[in-house]
Amino acid sequence: MDYTFYLRKFQLATSGIPEEILCNNGLKLSVDIVLESVALKVYNPEWNGDPQSPLDAEGRIFFSVWLNDETIREKKIYYNIHALKLRTLKAYKISSRDFAQNFRKEFLEYQKEWPNVSVNYGPLTLMQGWVELQEDSIEKDICELAQLFLKITPVIDRILELYKR
Repeated sequence: MDYTFYLRKFQLATSGIPEEILCNNGLKLSVDIVLESVALKVYNPEWNGDPQSPLDAEGRIFFSVWLNDETIREKKIYYNIHALKLRTLKAYKISSRDFAQNFRKEFLEYQKEWPNVSVNYGPLTLMQGWVELQEDSIEKDICELAQLFLKITPVIDRILELYKR
């Protein structure tokens, strides 16, 4: 896998994500190599158990889009929302299973907008899907997925509010 090539594509994709919307929702972006994959993560530092290290916190919620050797062979770009070890989020008294159930119930309203998406996972993966990998539209496809996520971040905020201590 040509990490430099794909890192550049992912970085270019982030330039199409409106900074104002990210700021208004408290969201941050990260493009990096994670587990032998090039990945974009969209996250809110408040959605984790360690605001000093939001990308590595034990408990955290984030959206990711990624590519690796296997996904390239499959000609797919994958995306998902993870909700990891939510019980470690100090500001909330929360069960991962309850959070996942509540999220999926509200996500039904948006599900048709997400290509090839499924919610048939355990509570750590709230949803996951893929888009076809097309070399000439990687940036556009990643940007569109990130913008779809921006539309549903209020859902995550609303559900977290239910569990605030």
